[in-house]
Amino acid sequence: MNLGLIAGVILALALFSYHVGRGRALRTAGGHIRDLHSLPSYYGAYVAVWCGLPSLLILAVWAALGTTIVEAMVVGGLPDDVLALPPDQLNLIVNDIRNLANGNLTAGSADDPVVQAGAARYAELRSLGLLATAGATAAVALLGLSYGLKRVQPRLRARNVVEVFIKVVLIVSSTIAVFTTIGIVLSLLFEAIRFFQKVPVHEFLFGLEWSPQTAIRADQVGSSGAFGAIPVFAGTLLITLIAMCVSVPVGLFSAIYLSEYADHRIRAAVKPIMEVLAGIPTVVYGFFAALMVAPTIRGFGEFLGLDVASESALAAGLVMGIMIIPFVSSLSDDVISAVPQSLREGSLGIGATKSETIKQVILPAALPGIVGAILLAVSRAIGETMIVVMAAGLAANLTANPFEAVTTVTVQIVTLLVGDQEFDSAKTLAAFALGLVLFAITLMLNVVALRVVQKYREKYD
Repeated sequence: MNLGLIAGVILALALFSYHVGRGRALRTAGGHIRDLHSLPSYYGAYVAVWCGLPSLLILAVWAALGTTIVEAMVVGGLPDDVLALPPDQLNLIVNDIRNLANGNLTAGSADDPVVQAGAARYAELRSLGLLATAGATAAVALLGLSYGLKRVQPRLRARNVVEVFIKVVLIVSSTIAVFTTIGIVLSLLFEAIRFFQKVPVHEFLFGLEWSPQTAIRADQVGSSGAFGAIPVFAGTLLITLIAMCVSVPVGLFSAIYLSEYADHRIRAAVKPIMEVLAGIPTVVYGFFAALMVAPTIRGFGEFLGLDVASESALAAGLVMGIMIIPFVSSLSDDVISAVPQSLREGSLGIGATKSETIKQVILPAALPGIVGAILLAVSRAIGETMIVVMAAGLAANLTANPFEAVTTVTVQIVTLLVGDQEFDSAKTLAAFALGLVLFAITLMLNVVALRVVQKYREKYD
């Protein structure tokens, strides 16, 4: 038995309660819906809420606190000589007990009688806790079902209660989203502050050399510990710019063709094929860039007498642009198709041609959606990692030459946090500083997009 099974049973009981409550409402009204204050579906939802909500709350409490309770009881049952150990050693023993109970590898000896006894008690208490939670949720669900059915009567304002419940759920969901965003920002901010206590802000933002490998010994080679992030940001900007130069024109022009010129049969065939590009894993694009595009660009460059690196920003940017085309095309197509037909007819009625109508009426009317599509594409390009790793490399070169190898912010974040890392070193903390700056850049892009949309709406509303 696990929490997922218990949650599934609760949802099944809630669904059953919905149908029972709906049927009871119809029976109390003698089959005449007009005699009910609310629609029968609201009465069903009312009973389902009383059946499912308290049970889900109990389940959520156990999911949040169950492990802590079980571990506290297991620790309380350990021998006195084990409890007298230093906190670090005691934590290691508790981790071994937890891992052995879960069937995972242990850091210490699995043959230790204390660990074995603790693991057995841990598994026993966890099973008892799950059984108690299942029994409590079932009892509360049945009580809620009984109470909800007793409350069902024609004058019950079931719709009001259900709508208040839905409103509370929406408010809680919005609050969770807001606090999640705040938590992400604060986690980045606090770790970035620790990094800036080790590395000056001006050195990070305006330094021209990026070599985050810090030296452990005085004679260690290749560990300069330079944290100038300008090459990383320049590489991100270069690859994003190349990707946008590919995806925006192709995506926007294809959207205009599909929505304004293409026959419905062509549209029905071409649009799904184009959207397939969005479902291809990025690692496949990375292989395509590394094995096909990059060698082709290098061979063509050598034919022209140009010095092209085996891993280049151009290869990564081109493939990334191809990957982003569906984001621009599909969203722009939906926005353009949503422009009222009356605007088209009015423009054509005063003598404008089809191309003039598209340029001067349809595109301005669809500008907010198009800006949103481009912004989504930019964010997607900035956050891409796999294509850059496989096609552009890891070298932090400060260059505007698309034929040279560069790196991006996301690639460096992954590189800095891979493996066993020490979260006291400037090398690891640099990842949080990069993430904070990337967050600020994305926020600025959103602000710019909102200003463009507001300016347009003031003109056309």
